[in-house]
Amino acid sequence: MLDIRRIDDRVSVAPQIAPEDIAAIKAAGFVAIVNNRPDGEEGGQPTSDAIRAAAEDHGLAYTAIPVTHAGFSMPQVSAMIDALTTANGPVLAYCRSGTRSCNLWALAQAGLGADAEALVTQARGAGYDISGLRPLMEAVKPAE
Repeated sequence: MLDIRRIDDRVSVAPQIAPEDIAAIKAAGFVAIVNNRPDGEEGGQPTSDAIRAAAEDHGLAYTAIPVTHAGFSMPQVSAMIDALTTANGPVLAYCRSGTRSCNLWALAQAGLGADAEALVTQARGAGYDISGLRPLMEAVKPAE
């Protein structure tokens, strides 16, 4: 059973998905998938290539932006901004639990100038507490 959590009109996050989930993801209206989980993080986890192949077989865009225990970097934030802004419709981002995907969404939105408090509120509505990310969100915010 897919646990898709809607963050806003364009982005939802989910825990690990499998190739056999892609048809249901497409049927739910998503046009793109962003993978925020590195391969080999956990035994039995589907590979990025397996998810990519299934996504492409169903006509979905696919982007891999793995986030490790090392945390977030500006290239990852920039890649997420690109993935979200180039998608022609709703995007599903996933990782092990959905938390890293939610965090990277928030950093990408902050990088586009969104208000950190509003992002914290949106994430809370999806069941994620990103209040600890405020300093990072402020750091990636464009200069006024």
